[in-house]
Amino acid sequence: MFGLVLLVGVSVMFVTGLASYAAYNPDLGNDTTPDKGLLGFYLFDWPTHPAWLYRLTQGVHVTLGVVLIPVLLAKLWSVIPKLFDWPPVRSPAQALERLSLLLLVGGAIFEFVTGMLNIQLFYVFPGSFYTLHFYGAWVFIAAFAAHVALKLGRMTRSLRSRRIRDELRTDLAHTRPEPADRDGLVTPAPAPPTISRRGALGLVGAGSLLLFVVTAGQSIGGWARYTALLAPRNRNPGDGPGGFQINKTAASVGITAADVGDAWRLVLRGDGLELTLTRAHLLQLPQHESRLPIACVEGWSTENQHWSGIRLAHLADLAGLPGAANVLVESVQRTGSFRSAVLRDNQIRDPRSLLALRVNGADLSLDHGYPARVIVPANPGVNNTKWVGGLTFRA
Repeated sequence: MFGLVLLVGVSVMFVTGLASYAAYNPDLGNDTTPDKGLLGFYLFDWPTHPAWLYRLTQGVHVTLGVVLIPVLLAKLWSVIPKLFDWPPVRSPAQALERLSLLLLVGGAIFEFVTGMLNIQLFYVFPGSFYTLHFYGAWVFIAAFAAHVALKLGRMTRSLRSRRIRDELRTDLAHTRPEPADRDGLVTPAPAPPTISRRGALGLVGAGSLLLFVVTAGQSIGGWARYTALLAPRNRNPGDGPGGFQINKTAASVGITAADVGDAWRLVLRGDGLELTLTRAHLLQLPQHESRLPIACVEGWSTENQHWSGIRLAHLADLAGLPGAANVLVESVQRTGSFRSAVLRDNQIRDPRSLLALRVNGADLSLDHGYPARVIVPANPGVNNTKWVGGLTFRA
C-alpha cells in the first residue's frame, strides 16, 4: 500500500518538478545548472494560459512532497531488514539490486530533505539548490524507475492476494504476522504485534492529513492561509493595497532610497535603440490592468491582485522590436541571486504582461518593487523581477 501511494505520488511530483523547471525558461539563461542540455530534452515554451498554471503545478509539487513524508518514512521502516542485509553482496545480480536500492533510498532522502529546506528558506546547501535538486531528481527517478520495473509485479500480486477492506476490519487482537517470504523481509521469529495493519495505515494517513492541513493553505489562499503553519511566508501580511505576500524585502537585497528615488531611470533597449524613461514618462504611456497572482517555487502564492502599468508588448514597440524573441529584465538590486530574468516572446505578447507601476489602486510599495516591476501570467514569482532598471528586447 505504501509503495502504491509512492508510485503515484512520486510520479506526479516528478512531472510537476519538470514543469517547474521549464517555467523558469532555463534555455534562455535563467538557470546556471551546467550540462543540462541532455537532461533538458523536454523543455518547451512555458504558456501564459491559464494565469494560475504555475500556482497549481508548484502548489501541487510542494504540498504533495510534504504530504508524502510520512508515507516515505513508513515505507523505509517496512523494509529496514533489506537495507541492512548481510552479507551485502552475494551475487552480481544482488550487487546491482543493492546499488539501485542505495540510489533509491539515498536519492529519496536527499530530494525530500533539500526540498523541505528550500521551502523553509533554510539555505545550508554546499552549492546551488537548483543544481543539487536538479541532478538529484534525475538520479532518484532513474533508481525509482528501475525499482518499479523489478517490483511492480510483486506489488500487484500482493495487493490482489487479500482485500483491503478485510485488512481495515482486522483489529490488533486478530493481527497475524506475514508468512515467510523469499526476500527475507519477514522475521523468522516475529514478536507479538504492537499495532495492526489498520493502525499502521491510519497512523501514516493521519500524519499526511495533518501535514496537508498545515501546508496546503499557502497555495489555496483565502481562509485556508491561516492554517498554513509550515508556510515560509507571513500568512497575514497586513491590510491595504500592498497587503499580500512578499518574498524578499527591499532591505534584504540592499535596495536603498537612492536606487529608486528621483534619480531612477528605466533604460529601454532594442534594435540599435536606447531610451531612458523616468517614472513620470511611464505614467504618461497607455496604462492597462491585469488581475494576476504571484506564485513562488517554495509553494506559496497570493490571490489575484489588481496590477496596472504598461504592456510589455507596447514597450517592445517603443524599443523598435515589435516581434522581439525575448527580453532581458534587469533589476537595480545589487546583492542576492535573480537580479535579472529572461522572458519569452509569448510572455511579451500576452496583453496581461505588464511593467507594473501600481497595484490595487495605489503605487507599488518599496517591498513590492517600486518604482516598477514585471508581472506576467503563469510566471514563477522570482522571474517577475522587482525594482526594474532595464529592459533589453532582443531579436
